[in-house]
Amino acid sequence: MSAETGTGRLVAGRYSVTGVLGRGGMGVVWDATDEVLNRPVALKEVSFPPHLSDEERASLRARTLREARTAARLVHPCVTTLYDVVEEDGRPWLVMERVESRSLQEVVQRSGPLPWRTAARIGLDVLDALEAAHAAGIVHRDVKPANVLVGTDCSAHLTDFGIATATGDASITTSGAILGSPAYMSPERARGEEPGPAVDLWSLGATLYTAVEGRLAFDRPEPMATLLAVVQEDPAPPERAGPLAPVLQGLLTRDQEQRWDVARARAGLRDALAGAGPGPAWSPPEPDGTPAADAPSLGGQVERFDRDDLRALASVIGTVARDARDQARHLADKRRERRDRRADRRVAPVPPPAPPPVALRPGGPARRAGAPARRLRFKRRWVVVPVVLAVLAVLAALGGVVALVAAAAGWW
Repeated sequence: MSAETGTGRLVAGRYSVTGVLGRGGMGVVWDATDEVLNRPVALKEVSFPPHLSDEERASLRARTLREARTAARLVHPCVTTLYDVVEEDGRPWLVMERVESRSLQEVVQRSGPLPWRTAARIGLDVLDALEAAHAAGIVHRDVKPANVLVGTDCSAHLTDFGIATATGDASITTSGAILGSPAYMSPERARGEEPGPAVDLWSLGATLYTAVEGRLAFDRPEPMATLLAVVQEDPAPPERAGPLAPVLQGLLTRDQEQRWDVARARAGLRDALAGAGPGPAWSPPEPDGTPAADAPSLGGQVERFDRDDLRALASVIGTVARDARDQARHLADKRRERRDRRADRRVAPVPPPAPPPVALRPGGPARRAGAPARRLRFKRRWVVVPVVLAVLAVLAALGGVVALVAAAAGWW
């Protein structure tokens, strides 16, 4: 239904449509008036993705009606109250509290990244809403900027429990299909696992990341590539988050057992705000009625995924992960061996103690025990020196004889 044909329409004989409040992946939200109670309401016309079969549409319609009744039990200041659910033209229409606000997605599209203090305050409100929902046994499963309404005072409301589920309730599936926004789906949902409260905490982390960075934590050209990045990769380090960076890291932890819960995330946000002071005041700019030009979609589209495809994706990821672990273990063993060899070379061997000396002969020089006996080698001086001495002695004797003969003969 277009805005022109929708305006002025009376839905269920009671709700008069006056304009469009917003559009999302699961339908159009109309500004309307409850003619019975004479109060403004937000009327969501739920539409289903065009690629669903008739069976899936019927199943999803039944599930939407069931979960709307579940969400109607949830009353909290940070949750848009669901007043009624009606059927018209074969589609469910959700009658909700009219909140003077704009979606966080529209705010970021129009004004760019939010100051981290503003994002922290919005995060605290959404945490309060999620805590109340989880206490009532409700998992939202589609927390994203398009479903966070921001008022002029920067207070936030969590809305659109259109694909929420009540834990412990019988599930109405869409023939083995999963609906969700890939950029904000948790790794366990991407693997086709049963969602629990931890999936909403992951989605909140991705939402706050988008709010402070102005871009998606996982931005890929195709939905399945986005899910692959969610399961395997870490988001790029935030550049504008400031003290919120540890909170984003804690919420975007792939292991749901290690992921921050509501209490820890709330403490992290409060500590960041308390440690940095109040900061400059900020409020969202007033809407001017024109669409945001060249604005990014920020990943708000709802996609349909077959469970078999997600299981196949999980199987491939598991194989790659095992191969990576084996390779990492092999490289670690190699590094350890090289390190041990270097350590062995650096440690010099300790010499054994010197043995006591042993005499070679009585009165002679001593030698060490175990040392080989010295061999006597022929030396030239043993012959030359005695010969020279003998020649000198002979010459001296001859000189003496000549001197005696000369004296006797009267030569001198």
